[in-house]
Amino acid sequence: MKNAFVIVTLAGVLTACGTAGPVPVPAAAAVVPVPAAAAAAAAANGNAAPAAIAAPAWSVERTTPVTAEPVALQADPQLPNVALTSELLYKLMVAEIDFKNGNWQGPFMVMMGAAQQTRDPRLAQRATEIALASQQGEPTLAAVRLWRELAPQSDEAAQYYLGIVVLSDDISDAEGIFRSRLAAAAGGDRALLMFQTQQLLGRAKDKAAASAMLERLVAPYSRTLEGHLVLAQAAFGRGDKARASVEAQAALALKPDSEIAVLMVAQVSADEAAAQALLGRFLKAHPNAREVRAAHARLLAGARQFGPAREELRTLLKGQPDNLSTLYALGIVSLQMNDSASAESYLQRFADAASGQSNGDIDTARAYSLLSQLAEERGDSGAALAWLDKIDDDERGWFAAQLRRAQLLGKRGDVDGARALLAKLATSTEAEQAQIVLADAQVLREAGRLQDAYVLLQTALTTFPGNADVLYDVAMLAEKMGRLDDMEQALRKVIAQVPDHHQAYNALGYSLAERNIRLPEALELITKALQMAPDDPFIMDSMGWVQFRMGNLNAAEKQLRQAYALRSDAEIAVHLGEVLWQKGQQADARKLWREALNKDPKNDTLKSTLARLRTSI
Repeated sequence: MKNAFVIVTLAGVLTACGTAGPVPVPAAAAVVPVPAAAAAAAAANGNAAPAAIAAPAWSVERTTPVTAEPVALQADPQLPNVALTSELLYKLMVAEIDFKNGNWQGPFMVMMGAAQQTRDPRLAQRATEIALASQQGEPTLAAVRLWRELAPQSDEAAQYYLGIVVLSDDISDAEGIFRSRLAAAAGGDRALLMFQTQQLLGRAKDKAAASAMLERLVAPYSRTLEGHLVLAQAAFGRGDKARASVEAQAALALKPDSEIAVLMVAQVSADEAAAQALLGRFLKAHPNAREVRAAHARLLAGARQFGPAREELRTLLKGQPDNLSTLYALGIVSLQMNDSASAESYLQRFADAASGQSNGDIDTARAYSLLSQLAEERGDSGAALAWLDKIDDDERGWFAAQLRRAQLLGKRGDVDGARALLAKLATSTEAEQAQIVLADAQVLREAGRLQDAYVLLQTALTTFPGNADVLYDVAMLAEKMGRLDDMEQALRKVIAQVPDHHQAYNALGYSLAERNIRLPEALELITKALQMAPDDPFIMDSMGWVQFRMGNLNAAEKQLRQAYALRSDAEIAVHLGEVLWQKGQQADARKLWREALNKDPKNDTLKSTLARLRTSI
């Protein structure tokens, strides 16, 4: 399927590293969180499933004072009765201090030696921690093997061992442990372990050996719902879509009302329309299946059926009015439908709901940025700046927000303030440095200081000679200044550097069409751009305009109406209006021009068009 949505989500492995304090579970040995698929499968069998199989907690602080008398380490009847002598305690304390100072090898050897001498699994566990935190492969494997030897009944040791051994060159030792754990589990617990096993083996270096092992492990349970789903997921992961489809279909046949099974069938389907129809039928029979409805909405949106997608999302919102994912999706879909008012409303609700929730996965910065753009489009630059203020300096979108802030300040007339803001921005890459220059030039350009902007960009070309974005902006500014030969030369350099730069093809083609010269070449350039970006409304606008210049009024109207339906931009409205004017539909033309005036009262294209046609609106 061309769309990139993932229906069945298998959670990622926990990752962390560090040297001070309790050592968290690193990627190599993390206990895999229970996937949503497994939880759903367990629930389908009537078994309550925990959110995840808990990772072991770490680090016991040694605070016992040094005394002349030995102190017993024993805290559990299953642990050895070890005397904590002053000598042993001293070694352990020195090792911990050494480790916190950034050394690993000495502390590791102390812990391993003490574990072998005392047979205390806690010391082997600590040796494992040290090796893991220091990202030492072979020492980690040696330590966790000792830990398992000293605590053969420890589920924690087994989990860590499995997490490490699947990343080694030989995974054969893991099979027996996997098999015994599956055999000992029952019902929903076994379902969870099956999905955990599949995910762990999916990370193995030897993919063929891991795949064969999974087949053998699941064989006793292959006719269960979970067995089919695990095999389907594994097959899909290794690119065997035919096998994935067979297993997913078998799971759905076993339990036709299973959400996870129908989602898996849709995910592995090669026919997007068939998947869409399948989910639609399932929802008619099971209208409360939220995950299926969400997936159906994503499929509809991916097929650009934004109206039906929004209806599905609205249905979801009725059940959970403050659901962040649904509110955000409704905002994005409404934007795609050119419904700015609804988009702003949904994104505002998203921002309000997100402010009361602490969730690192919520991309509030993106929502704030979109709300800022929407506020700017309706002429409220103060609100646009206020939304940008909400983006923290530790969020992904902060740098881009500062560039937008500078542009907004420039549009409000504070050119010096805008440029001062850009000058103070810290950068970590050459690309960010180039973005600052481009933003600075944009501020100067919109302030009417075209020559200053042109000099700035020409200087930037010596600093960033291979940056196509700088060269493209040089071309756009040259066109604005009437230096058309320089514009064409710059755009052809962009195309030579980046052969799939559709904006460059479009800009050059549109420039020729606008000047009503070399129209066959303009048509060829715009056609190439449209082939690269078939859904770009601005390239559609260029195609409509070149068709108009060539006298093809019906083709021009069709193309421009398609563009305006995707993006109600003032420039597109002006072009469509002129086509309708030439076709004798003056009233419709004036209506479009009034819309353009409301959207952009300073639009130069609208002013020149009305002057050239000697009319008003």
